[in-house]
Amino acid sequence: QLVYPYDFRLTEKEKTSICYLSFPDSYSGGLGDTQFSFRLRRPGAPRPSACPQDGDYNREAPLALQREAAHYFGYVYFRQVKDSSMKRGYFQKSLVLVSRLPYVNLFQSLLQLIAPEYFEKLEPCLEAVCNEIDQWPPPVPGQTLNLPVMGVVIQVRIPSRVDKAGSSPVKQCNQENLLPAPLVLPSVHELDLFRCFQPVLIHIQMLWELMLLGEPIVVMAPSPTVSSEMVLALTSCLAPLRYCCDYRPYFTIHDSEFKEYTTRTQAPPNIVVGVTNPFFIKTLQHWPHILRVGELRMSGDLPKQVKVKKLAKLKTLDTKPGIYTSYKTFLHKDKTLIKRLLKGIQRKRPSEVQSALLRRHLLELTQSFIIPLEHYIASLMPLQRAITPWKNPPQIRPFRQEDFLKSLEHAGPQLTCVLKGDWLGLYRRFFRSPNFDGWYRQRHREMTQKLEALHLEAISEANIVAWMKDKSEVEIVDLVLKLREKLVRARCQHLPVKEETLQRVSLYIETIIGSLPEDLQAVLHH
Repeated sequence: QLVYPYDFRLTEKEKTSICYLSFPDSYSGGLGDTQFSFRLRRPGAPRPSACPQDGDYNREAPLALQREAAHYFGYVYFRQVKDSSMKRGYFQKSLVLVSRLPYVNLFQSLLQLIAPEYFEKLEPCLEAVCNEIDQWPPPVPGQTLNLPVMGVVIQVRIPSRVDKAGSSPVKQCNQENLLPAPLVLPSVHELDLFRCFQPVLIHIQMLWELMLLGEPIVVMAPSPTVSSEMVLALTSCLAPLRYCCDYRPYFTIHDSEFKEYTTRTQAPPNIVVGVTNPFFIKTLQHWPHILRVGELRMSGDLPKQVKVKKLAKLKTLDTKPGIYTSYKTFLHKDKTLIKRLLKGIQRKRPSEVQSALLRRHLLELTQSFIIPLEHYIASLMPLQRAITPWKNPPQIRPFRQEDFLKSLEHAGPQLTCVLKGDWLGLYRRFFRSPNFDGWYRQRHREMTQKLEALHLEAISEANIVAWMKDKSEVEIVDLVLKLREKLVRARCQHLPVKEETLQRVSLYIETIIGSLPEDLQAVLHH
């Protein structure tokens, strides 16, 4: 019906997709308000370099919280109430917040404040809210922000890449002078993992492996709320490793990718997709892993745990909750985690404490897996003494999978993890996944930039006058052009170089140009 702010440009295709994704697509008898989220591919999205403010934010934000150029996130507040004045007997409306930031907690909390007002007062309410949001400071990783809206101040800390993994969020500060007292959000994005994973706690190991390997997974849920929470919980369980595959917290039969995902002529894509329409049981039954869950209910007891079943048992109509897969885990189950969570249930431990336990377990598991890879890739970096000022920096040595696997004998995950199992098999399978590719590219890019930075340092400390003594004008001009190019690259790519190093190299360039004949000086200055 309307888009705020007015100048926000959406294509017709994007508008249609947002409309379909903003409503439950199968009968939901539940009346009242529900919240869920979706993720939408942007056709013809601008290249990342087209958004310079993204660069500053993305450099400092954790990988999982970076702004995405190619996708929108949609956060939905849907209301369905009986209303005899309406043709269908119901009032059904959704307010959707669209962003390129995956701040599910912040935006859903914001909608809880705005949506009920909007359904009462309509457009003027949105105008007022947008004016307030326009005044908000940009999200800067590491900063605590106070965000005023509708008489409330939301206080939230934006996570940073340098935060210690697994530490609890920094205690919010500067509250004493804020009136009214702020609504403090413990996290912009973390879900209540314990609640989301309740029916599958005994299979957490298997789900972690499937996510690590980027396997295609369908989550079949009774509502968009359960589907989107489960998908987001799954994608978060690899932190601090980035989940590099596609994911759709909520997906409908009207989606433009529907044909792509349901075709049987090729293997299913590497994606986790959340659905609610029973029709998908038939169209996606060729997928290798299907997780069917019921409504999530918090109770004082460990909820009934779903069973792992063969895919052939997937009934078209009355499908019981379960994990339908023939996957055999590489690692043995961790009994201690389940015992600790059970003890927590018996002691009536708050859900956030249970979630913290679960998050810590998954973090330690991922770190045990990734640390040997980090050690090995660090050993491929050339030695610092091999970097000399007047030669191109040496190359990073290639990643050889077999060499890495040999290194596991004395520096493998067994040093930090008690879990037994076929770690080698898990690594071999990981090498074929988009998550390995994404991790390797990111590390290789960082190491290349580090080499560039070290080379600039070496140049800034060299004796340039001595080098120039026996060089021809052509060689000297060539050096000037190369050094200039290096400086431009260092500034554009924000290389980890001290400002004084860059200034010293700039000074060198001026010194060299000053030693050349005037006609050449004029050309180079021009």
